[in-house]
Amino acid sequence: MKRLFISLYLLVSLSFLGIGWTLDSIWQKSVEDSGAMDAPLVALAQLLEKIPQQEREKYLGQLNHNPDYPLKLVDASQIALSPESELTSDKLLIASQGDDHELHFIKVGQQVLIAGPIEIDPRARLRGLFTLFFYLSLAFVSLIWVWPLSRDLKTLKSATQEFGQAKWDTQIELSKRSQVLPLAVTFNEMSQQIRTLIENHKHLSNAVSHEIRTPLARLKFALALMPQYCRPDSDPKRRDEFIDEMQQDVKEMEKLLQELLTYASLESKQNNVQFEHCDLEAIAKHTIEKLSSSISAPITFKQSVNPVYISGDPMLIERAIQNLITNAQRFGRQSIEVAVKQNQQDISLSITDDGQGIPMEDQSKIFEPFYRSQSVQNGNKGHGLGLAIIRRIMDRHKGKVTLESRDGFTCFTLHWPVITSSKTN
Repeated sequence: MKRLFISLYLLVSLSFLGIGWTLDSIWQKSVEDSGAMDAPLVALAQLLEKIPQQEREKYLGQLNHNPDYPLKLVDASQIALSPESELTSDKLLIASQGDDHELHFIKVGQQVLIAGPIEIDPRARLRGLFTLFFYLSLAFVSLIWVWPLSRDLKTLKSATQEFGQAKWDTQIELSKRSQVLPLAVTFNEMSQQIRTLIENHKHLSNAVSHEIRTPLARLKFALALMPQYCRPDSDPKRRDEFIDEMQQDVKEMEKLLQELLTYASLESKQNNVQFEHCDLEAIAKHTIEKLSSSISAPITFKQSVNPVYISGDPMLIERAIQNLITNAQRFGRQSIEVAVKQNQQDISLSITDDGQGIPMEDQSKIFEPFYRSQSVQNGNKGHGLGLAIIRRIMDRHKGKVTLESRDGFTCFTLHWPVITSSKTN
């Protein structure tokens, strides 16, 4: 990660330096070196060249001289120049005189026009310092941008390493101003989903080993006793009861496996599921008619004033309603009420019974898979998957399930988002 920070910082800094240096060079060549500043002296030299040599001093003396820019004509033989220097009539030759002054030379026929000594602008000496300060400022700005990015990437790397070491509860906390915050949010969502999947798989494994163990042990015990019930002198009625008990054990295992398969099938979130336009009241009526019996408490259905439609999977919706009605029949005493309501916020279906309430300490955990209350009610023989399946179904429909319970009143409510009336079959 340190190498990444150094390489990224050098890349940004050197890019700024290279681009700035190139633009500065182009500016100097195209603007500063174009001769615009030297044009007056070049024009004067060309004018003097057209005047006879004996009259040039007189003409030069008639000009208004600037004391900061003295001019004089000397014979070319009096000027000693280096071999690589060459005087021309259209370009200045500049020579330094100390640290603070310089001389400008230009050829005028057999003479040389000298301007100076001219004081060098003190601000020009500061140009290098300003340039250095400019690039150092760019480097500092780059550091301000690159350092937090490198730090956040290091945090991401550490989190992924911890996650790779099976620390499934790893979460990343970054500043809201972080440039990689969306990546951290995605990582946290992935971590949460994987942790949930692993926990569910553990629950499934524990359930298969624990829940099936009891009926399987009864079957093994029954098979050991089978020879006694198959004797010619055995009681046929007792033998039939014995076989029925074995079949009940098989059905119990089949039911558990079916619930496990249903729960596992709802585990994956399918984003491209095509839902139907469903009549919620029709599904509720059909489920009530199928589950009504003379043994359980009577079921009362309260319809909405207007037809209620939702977008969803009819089979899953019926499964959720069926699980709730079955629970109400198991624990209800004298009455069960099913009601459908619709308002501007959502669509709801509530199932209320008058049975013993669910303890407060169980209400926050009752929708977890394989959780069963310690208070056994009416010989509760469930596997703890019914309500977990309901929550998965509602999650699939982008809805939710809520619970309100006290002694003599328990109400489960399914909530769906409202759909527009224009979606019709």
